[in-house]
Amino acid sequence: MKKIILSFIAALLLVPTSVKADEGMWFLMFIERLNHRDMQKMGLQLTAEEIYSINHHSLKDAIVQFNGGCTAEIVSKDGLVLTNHHCGYDAIAELSSEEQNYLKNGFWAKNRKDEMKPSSLYVRFFVRMDDVSKRILSKVNDKMSEADREKAINQEIAAIEKENNEGGKYTVSVRPFFQGNEYYYFVYQDYKDVRLVGTPPESLGKFGGDTDNWEWPRHTADFSMFRVYADANGNPADYSPENVPLQPKHYLPVNIGGVQEKDFAMILGYPGRTNRWM
Repeated sequence: MKKIILSFIAALLLVPTSVKADEGMWFLMFIERLNHRDMQKMGLQLTAEEIYSINHHSLKDAIVQFNGGCTAEIVSKDGLVLTNHHCGYDAIAELSSEEQNYLKNGFWAKNRKDEMKPSSLYVRFFVRMDDVSKRILSKVNDKMSEADREKAINQEIAAIEKENNEGGKYTVSVRPFFQGNEYYYFVYQDYKDVRLVGTPPESLGKFGGDTDNWEWPRHTADFSMFRVYADANGNPADYSPENVPLQPKHYLPVNIGGVQEKDFAMILGYPGRTNRWM
């Protein structure tokens, strides 16, 4: 299961002939202690609390995991989700037919009634995380066999996940990091009524194919747009015509003015895997 990770690009435009990225991997709960001062020196204008907060809305509430595999962003007060074209690819293909090939020709809903619900698609919101390394590692010792060690760890993981899911309200995942030397639990909330709002034609959205997907700069419209729906109280709900657009805790306002030279830039999301900590 992918975890939300922060990295930041420093001095991106400071030296015209040299681009330097201050690469690394950081958990959001450690931003204040490990990274925030350095990021402020580079131009960050957000407080640590504005990036990651448990008790108040913050940037982490606008960065979501899309269908278990991609990073996406909430970009409006009415639950619009922006993600890559290839991330929405399967859902767009499912909704297409020979007569209405949205994957090939593109699609834009003229109103909310035209927004289309694929059979299975969900958006996962990150609620909180915590360090349970001492708790889990206290259950093992050097005299244990590998099988006994694994059993003890898995039993403690199951207990932690049950304690924090609030009767099934949340999805909880305990994962090892740094070669099993540390353990963290992550709490998520899933919304399953997610509908297609718009997508460019495949000729634009997938221009350059998988080869160009790993190149930069790219000349493509690699995006698709969806909307998250909830019940009248804002809670996750199965699809229903009575559901309403989610009013998110936080969303990213789009700056149509673009970026300026020396602007600070950082990346927040769900990498499939990373060894940047090394």
